[in-house]
Amino acid sequence: ERYNVSLVSLRKKDLSEETLESMGIDITYLGKSRFDPTTLPALLRVIRQKKVDILHLHGYGATTFGRIAAGMRRIPTILHEHANLTDTPWFQKVADAILEPETDIALAVSESTAEFVIKARQLPPDKVKVVYLGVPMEELSRRRSGEELASARAELGVSPDDVLIGSVTRLHDSKGNEYLVDAATLVLEQRPQARFIVFGEGPLRGDLEARAARLGLGDRFRFAGFARDVARVISAFDLSVFPSLWEGTPLTVFEALAMGKAIVATDADGLLDVLTPGHDALIVPKRDARALASAMIRLIDEPATRLRLSEAARISAHHYDIATFVAKMQRLYDLLHRVSRATHRRGVLGGGLSFLTSKV
Repeated sequence: ERYNVSLVSLRKKDLSEETLESMGIDITYLGKSRFDPTTLPALLRVIRQKKVDILHLHGYGATTFGRIAAGMRRIPTILHEHANLTDTPWFQKVADAILEPETDIALAVSESTAEFVIKARQLPPDKVKVVYLGVPMEELSRRRSGEELASARAELGVSPDDVLIGSVTRLHDSKGNEYLVDAATLVLEQRPQARFIVFGEGPLRGDLEARAARLGLGDRFRFAGFARDVARVISAFDLSVFPSLWEGTPLTVFEALAMGKAIVATDADGLLDVLTPGHDALIVPKRDARALASAMIRLIDEPATRLRLSEAARISAHHYDIATFVAKMQRLYDLLHRVSRATHRRGVLGGGLSFLTSKV
């Protein structure tokens, strides 16, 4: 309500950005490759044309070129980190060390991500704040009618007697989907009524499909590609599964909580930040297909446990309403706009930032 927000993609258009465009969001695509030096003048042109007052930066390329541009134009900057890695390449370390003075504040999506920002991305702890993301609670927490659920399941080819175990994810190393494929084999040996569906794209899709084929899973394990209506596909799930090896904190876990899904997840740090073992999710060790399978079989066999986890999930979700996150960002933008230039980036940390980490 207060700000005109435009997105700038350093790369070319992809499927997710088509969804954003359909919502009427202004996006500029620079179409640049990873180390293209012409990214900087292209970004400076966008800043000039759109009269940008604040840069909110996501990803290595954006936080590197963006902070250079911010230094040149004296624009307030937010480095927003979603990754949860252990280190960065040497050249990123050099860039991060040089650009630290051009960073007003850094936001991390989980405690473990904050540790990564401090240790690997070389930002001082007083500049790093953990701010959990959010989802539209009003839209997602609405209880679906039996007709809606039956329709969503029918679209996915799932019969009323099937137990649908699903995931909306990226097909990358961090997500651990190879362990889900292996666990599915163990589940289906004992509970043939189970069906698995994974929505998402990524570089590992071909390898994962080949793995499922080698294990003879057939149509009982489907890779369904990009999900345009995430709420609708999650509504069809009986169980929502997160086999991650490491995480920031995925938006899909907030979506599953809001929709009251029984959750099986690994003990990846970013998941443990928001899930409480035994209360709103069953938690298993990462890289353990057998433990993952056992937890899924337990929830197939125990409808009462599924219901208990589901109701607890709905309650937990209220801490992660997108309206709360938006209010925090608006207040942060106001603070940055008011004090960053005037104090040469030094005044933001003294502006009272407790609102960022509050759950209210």
